[in-house]
Amino acid sequence: MSDNAQEEKRPTLGQLFLQNLWAANTVTVTVLAVVLALVIGAILMIVSDPEVLTTYGYITSRPSDALNSSWTVVSEAYANLFKGAIVNPEAVSAWISGDGAWQPVFAPISETLTYTAPLVFTGLSVALAFRGGLFNIGAQGQATVGVILTALAGFLLPLPPVIHLIVALLAGAVGGAIWGFIPGFLKARTGAHEVINTIMLNYVALYFLSWIIIQGGVHNPERTDAISKPVDSSAQLPRLLGDDLRVHAGILLAVAATWAVAWLLDRSTFGFELRAVGANPDAARTAGISVTATYTMVMVISGALAGLGGANMVIGSTANALTPAVVAQIGFDGILVALLGRVKPWGVALAALLFGALRAGGNTMQSFSGISLELVTVLQALIVIFIAAPALVKAIFRLRAARAARLSTSMAKGW
Repeated sequence: MSDNAQEEKRPTLGQLFLQNLWAANTVTVTVLAVVLALVIGAILMIVSDPEVLTTYGYITSRPSDALNSSWTVVSEAYANLFKGAIVNPEAVSAWISGDGAWQPVFAPISETLTYTAPLVFTGLSVALAFRGGLFNIGAQGQATVGVILTALAGFLLPLPPVIHLIVALLAGAVGGAIWGFIPGFLKARTGAHEVINTIMLNYVALYFLSWIIIQGGVHNPERTDAISKPVDSSAQLPRLLGDDLRVHAGILLAVAATWAVAWLLDRSTFGFELRAVGANPDAARTAGISVTATYTMVMVISGALAGLGGANMVIGSTANALTPAVVAQIGFDGILVALLGRVKPWGVALAALLFGALRAGGNTMQSFSGISLELVTVLQALIVIFIAAPALVKAIFRLRAARAARLSTSMAKGW
């Protein structure tokens, strides 16, 4: 074959880019999973709106009514989702023209980052355990114990501002670490399955929270409902954009924690041992690595991370006192975040950012479009389902199969 023929068959740079773009790699599958989730979400909006369904009753005679009403419902809902999560163009225009303040411009991203911060910690908690071969279902309980000790330190200890904040954060980390140590130690010493232990400890932490709130010295004497005394202002995380916007320094701690976990996994001796144990405990034991110590330590660190996530819920801007629902579902959402981030630290941070945006935008979507906030939960679940089934995404979009097997293998690690 001549050189000219070889040059004619050689793909151009643009062709190579498109081939790699439409391959079953991590980025493509993740983006398409989000697209699929949004498409299904749009269908759910249409079928759940009685007025739109009415137009489908005579679609054969006037199809434009059905199409226009469907487009109106879906476009308005997703537009409000965008406005609540990223930026509202109307607020930007008002600020530029001088008719509005700057706070509404940054309010959406402020809400997104506020919801993101605790999810980063719980997502890292679950992901770190995955990498060590453990399935940590207990991030919810670890975050609950963390929020309890954080709040107690926040209103029981009379300390100066900076020291008080540090002590409150350390108390949350210690609380989560203790709650992670128990299943880690039981797994290492007795072989007790960490899934069962962590699930049971979630219930123990939940009922312990409900009990301690109503105890003397903890319960707010000025209230009749189940709520604790408020955390002192000296123990609160500072807000980054003033009192009118909720984003606080917890997001900076979340970024620092992500970097620390990435360094721990990729650059430290313990990270190598952790990954070795997660890949093959028997081979790691033969190589002289203490599997028992590794299991215990990884659960302690995972618990500490989840405890910091809980701390964000009471010394951030979400709440300033203990209530039975103060932790919300950040521990369980952390499992989804870890899966979506493919149990990699920076992937977890980006997944938490996506979930935070969905939650912040969902509030606006519910307020202005009348779409139920539960739809956001459905979108989150759909995204994770499609991420966990790359073969399904590949089949729907006819992606190249070159990296599909590698993608499936990466999702199985840590289970």
